[in-house]
Amino acid sequence: MSTTPPPQALTDDTRPASPERASDDGAFGWLRALGPRGRRAFAGAFGGYALDSYDYFTLPLSMVALSAYFGLNSGQTGLFTTVTLVVSAVGGALAGVLADRVGRVKALMVTVITYAVFTVACGFAPNYETLLVFRALQGLGFGGEWAVGAILVAEYAGAKHRGRTLGAIQSSWAVGWGMAVIAYTVIFSVAGDDLAWRIMFWTGALPALLVIWLRRSVHDAPEAAAARERSAEKGSFTAIFKPGLLRVTIFAGLLSTGVQGGYYTLATWVPTYLKSERDLSVVGTGGYLTFLISGAFIGYLTGGYLTDKLGRRRNIWLFALLSALCILAYANIPSGANTLLLVLGFPLGFCMSAIFSGFGSYLSELYPTAVRGTGQGFTYNTGRAVGAVFPTMVGFLADSWGVGGALVFGAIGYGIAALALLGLPETRGKELA
Repeated sequence: MSTTPPPQALTDDTRPASPERASDDGAFGWLRALGPRGRRAFAGAFGGYALDSYDYFTLPLSMVALSAYFGLNSGQTGLFTTVTLVVSAVGGALAGVLADRVGRVKALMVTVITYAVFTVACGFAPNYETLLVFRALQGLGFGGEWAVGAILVAEYAGAKHRGRTLGAIQSSWAVGWGMAVIAYTVIFSVAGDDLAWRIMFWTGALPALLVIWLRRSVHDAPEAAAARERSAEKGSFTAIFKPGLLRVTIFAGLLSTGVQGGYYTLATWVPTYLKSERDLSVVGTGGYLTFLISGAFIGYLTGGYLTDKLGRRRNIWLFALLSALCILAYANIPSGANTLLLVLGFPLGFCMSAIFSGFGSYLSELYPTAVRGTGQGFTYNTGRAVGAVFPTMVGFLADSWGVGGALVFGAIGYGIAALALLGLPETRGKELA
């Protein structure tokens, strides 16, 4: 008589995701396909990226108040963004290595704690130099959060829905941005500018609550974790520069540079453009940004759908072209035509966000499991650091060209992204081992 125990039945919590089931079709099929553990990972990555966005935008929204408080010129205020993005390259690369060595969830918690602590510290800065240092250190956590969270979810998602799933993660950036605009509108309406900018930074403590939940509820995808542990090269920088991956690393870095150069030019300078050159009030600026952010949110979701339908490369090509055209139109709207400025904010936000929707899936698919965190963290954040040159150039040219005229550098960034795709393969439909 056999003494072999019967196989253990799979529960809803341990059953692997199956993206090909009929019930996984429909508007939310991508979410059902993740399974219970995958949905918790999705919630953790979504919340982490939304709060990452919130903490990032505490600075651009406070830029005018900071300039007056510390007596800064446009070049000095532009340096805030440059320092944040350059240091984020270091943070992102290190977080990617950490994710490959100790796991995605543990690395995600480290990044969230880092950006929360130093965002709060910015609110206590006594002078420009101290604020610059704290903002740089905030970049360490800011740089790594998206890459780690995107990989965590990508490894739960099947090829059929990965673009839509990661596009939904990207949409949380618009959610955090919107939360920051609401906080800005309320805080700057009830407090004087000299105190309001400090309060904005102090609200950056919110992500600490997310870390507690992540620690208790979210886990790495089991199959990906096992594959990572079997590899002898996990978390190796040298591996992503070996002949088999060197081309991918170079062109993925250029792609990230172009897209993020264009994006951060707008994210950094549009609030200042609206307030200083269009003479909008705090409430007026918030209203215009609402159109921009609404377009961004819908753009993320639409881009996620299109990256599954059209392919990763075609989606990026399409929205690189449309984003460049929207920037040029937005920056050249005649003085006094503020209604047109309001309306154009929606397609501008839509296009510059839809291009990001394929990044999480595309970069994850370009690298093998053992160095997925390292490759994605390095290329995405190196692109962010080099792309930081764009908003800095706007800052230094704003005094002579005007902020609106200098926004042309954003369009140049999207041109670089389109060219970089010539050196990268299409990965739609690829399963992550």
